[in-house]
Amino acid sequence: MDERVATALSEAFPGRSVDRTFGVGPSWNGANETVGVAFADGARAFCKVADAGDGSRIARERAVLRYLDAERSVSGPRVLAADPDAPVPYLVTAPAPGRELLGVWEEAGEGQREALLRRVGATLAALHAERFETHGEIVGGGDRGDGLDLAPAPWPDVLRATIERTREIGTSERLADHYDAVFDCVEANRDRLEGAPAALLHGDVAKPNLFAVDDGDAGVDGGAVDDTGPGVDAGPEGIVPIDWELAHVGDPARDLVRAADQLLNGFDAEGPEQYADAIYKGYRDHAGGLPAGFADRRPIYEVVRMLGRSGFIDQWVTYLDEPLEALVDRADAELRARLDAV
Repeated sequence: MDERVATALSEAFPGRSVDRTFGVGPSWNGANETVGVAFADGARAFCKVADAGDGSRIARERAVLRYLDAERSVSGPRVLAADPDAPVPYLVTAPAPGRELLGVWEEAGEGQREALLRRVGATLAALHAERFETHGEIVGGGDRGDGLDLAPAPWPDVLRATIERTREIGTSERLADHYDAVFDCVEANRDRLEGAPAALLHGDVAKPNLFAVDDGDAGVDGGAVDDTGPGVDAGPEGIVPIDWELAHVGDPARDLVRAADQLLNGFDAEGPEQYADAIYKGYRDHAGGLPAGFADRRPIYEVVRMLGRSGFIDQWVTYLDEPLEALVDRADAELRARLDAV
């Protein structure tokens, strides 16, 4: 067992025996590490530890999960133990109910996939219904009835902060100039961005971060280590997002653009149009429409999304099995096209 994980578990569950830990799949987020935990009594949990001792993301995720547990707009995994101020900051959560969307997706037919995406869209709409008076970074709070503690800032500044975090966890500086181009785009369009609504955003809506719950799974928490509390309420759409460490209060249009991109698109190719339409339909059906100003601000957020390619281009080389320089050229061309669209 990793020494940091062992330290966190011994503090969170003194005297409790751990049978083993296990991997939870690849992650491009280098700031924290998550492992599955199988206890000797058969219970399971998931333990996230901060790599460099910075507990800010742990504090953010704990706050959001507590907030969701109190407000019930959208569900997340139940927090079993957490201490962002410990020498090894940690968060331990119960398993999410249902099945990871990635696995469900691979087994589904076209019609089933569209239905899943409509559920995801509706879940995002339910999440974005949690509105705030100001945009900002989440720094704490979340206790029952206490809301979330924010470091308020204009939305363009919060957006810049999220871009900085992308740079921090990026795995390649080969296209470092793309960050400067994206910052310039945000600054040049502050007037278009500043009027955006302020909603709770997940910040990383990818298939591995979503669990789909069937009717028979609702209220089941997968054998949590502490089963004395209530099970997870999967919400009306049966989609449970996990991994809330990038959550913030910002423009719901940004979350929706990022979700569609992460769920459907490749390096420089878009997924089937009907799949994107399914996400938007689910959103509209729940919210009565897309976020205010979506069409106007969408091109800006598509520029920002390029950093999911540029900052991790070495990872894309592995997945696409293509020469680095070919991907660099394509990424440069795609960024120019997106900037022209803005």
